[in-house]
Amino acid sequence: MALNRRDFVTRSAATAAGAALAGGLTAATATPAAAADQNQGESRGRGPVPFKASFTVMGTTDLHGHVFNWEYFTDSEFDDKSHNDVGLAKISTLVEQVRAEKGHGRTLLIDAGDTIQGTQLSYYYARVEPITGKKAPVHPMAAAMNAIGYDAAALGNHEFNYGIPLLRAYQDQLDFPLLGANALNAKNEKPAFPPYVIRELHLGHGRPIRVGILGLTNPGIAIWDKANVQGKLTFPGIPEVAAKWVPKLRAAGADVVVVSAHTGVDDPSSWGDQLPYAENAGAAMAATVPGIDAVLVGHAHKEIAQRIVVNTQTGKNVVLSEPLCWGERLTCFDFEVEFARGQWTVTGVTSRLLNSNTVAEDPKIVKLVDAQHKKVVAYVNQVIGTCKETLSIAESRFKDTPIIDLIGRVQADAVRTALAGGQYANLPVVAQAAPFNRTAVIPSGQVKLRDAAGLYIYENTLEARLLTGAQIKDYLEYSAKYYAQVAPGAPINLDTLTNQANNTPDYNYDSLYGVSYDIDIAQPVGSRIVNLSYQGKPVDPAAQFVLAVNNYRANGGGNFPHVAKAQQLWANSEEIRNTMIAWVKAKGVIDPADFYGQSGWRLVRAGVPVF
Repeated sequence: MALNRRDFVTRSAATAAGAALAGGLTAATATPAAAADQNQGESRGRGPVPFKASFTVMGTTDLHGHVFNWEYFTDSEFDDKSHNDVGLAKISTLVEQVRAEKGHGRTLLIDAGDTIQGTQLSYYYARVEPITGKKAPVHPMAAAMNAIGYDAAALGNHEFNYGIPLLRAYQDQLDFPLLGANALNAKNEKPAFPPYVIRELHLGHGRPIRVGILGLTNPGIAIWDKANVQGKLTFPGIPEVAAKWVPKLRAAGADVVVVSAHTGVDDPSSWGDQLPYAENAGAAMAATVPGIDAVLVGHAHKEIAQRIVVNTQTGKNVVLSEPLCWGERLTCFDFEVEFARGQWTVTGVTSRLLNSNTVAEDPKIVKLVDAQHKKVVAYVNQVIGTCKETLSIAESRFKDTPIIDLIGRVQADAVRTALAGGQYANLPVVAQAAPFNRTAVIPSGQVKLRDAAGLYIYENTLEARLLTGAQIKDYLEYSAKYYAQVAPGAPINLDTLTNQANNTPDYNYDSLYGVSYDIDIAQPVGSRIVNLSYQGKPVDPAAQFVLAVNNYRANGGGNFPHVAKAQQLWANSEEIRNTMIAWVKAKGVIDPADFYGQSGWRLVRAGVPVF
């Protein structure tokens, strides 16, 4: 019976202890010349001087749909204040440089997840012209990664944003395995994806060295993509599952074990006590699970050239590295190994980062994806309406601004329309919004699709949840932990005013449209919300409100109180971004007077406005 690639990879990867090496997942099989080379190496290895060699495992993470050094939201070349460059086309050039330096047969290339969400390029081939179906296009990320020659990739949490069918379609388009040892079928708790792959490298003498690559993903998928995975997949903890599979890799013949894990090193979990597992468990895994040589971490979008963690059981060093995100860096794990008495031994591992802004894009990748890129550029430049004035998000972290109120108004309108004529039609609606993108601008004059997409950069959908006035206040108190405590009269430093409480990211700071309130930053966390009112009257703690909220927050993302357990009144499968685009098209004109100033919030200290 013929097998498709996913069936073949899955069956081959599930090699039991003592069985043959991962079937078709090994990089090469022995040839007569290789066998002779092996005998020669073993003969030398029995002597007083072991044979020494080296190889490099390269790694990327959190590519988030970036093929080119291009910003679709601004329709221009990507740039930031650090002058980073992004994209697989640049990564390809760096990879080829390393292969030329080390020898193509002495390198491997892996990824630690989050590949198919994040740009309008990846969105287009998930939603507008999806890769599912008989005549489906090849996903641009699959095309580019296949051409570059990846050996394996771990699943990221954002791989599940578009549902399992699209993820399976993407998996089928890859020439390399998509790994997830802790992505389990809910019914039988068996891996739903290949847990690992073993690759062979011929280093000149002795038998090929066998490099095992274990893939692990983030347990938070159970929260963040609950609608897509509940009842289908479960995601146990990273160190817990690594402890099960690393010995299996060793028993299957792996001389070296590299873990590709969609997890940060040691940042706190964003979900509080909602899950019994850690969100960022790279260091804990390295410290507690023996037998790991190196860990490619991701998820946290940080730049870590090298982090050494000592395993508590063996006393051996484990090397961790994270190459920032979006293809801005390439990790290189440089291994030193010895062959003696028929065995390969790791004698040293170091890691380093290469910077994408030092090289040009690979013309091969540019040519391969150029037609898809141009199609998406045309798509995002559609005119959807006009705006009476320029709306900027620049001050939205610390001021109520029209551009954030626009998000709130669109969401509130959508929920009111959905609930019209029903049991909850007369309840007040408030809407949650966060300053996702610090550079977002809605220009005066023509508004294009990319302007709306740049304001709402995530593929979140909209829900309506039932909360009380007291719960609304609790929600706001929790959100206000984003701010530093600053005494009356003390100077305000905007660089340190926000992102407090364990480095709360901007996307986990919510303001609420539809109510008015002050945030007193002179007060401690938990006692900051004052003058909370609705339509000019103090909010009754017992009154009922409808909260228009995105699915990430409704499922527990950010660990905000009450909302995840609140009664769901309605849910939409359409992305909020598309709801915004449709709203603008229907209105024709964005006029801030229609939504800004009807409610609002401000920062105060002892009642005195900060700004």
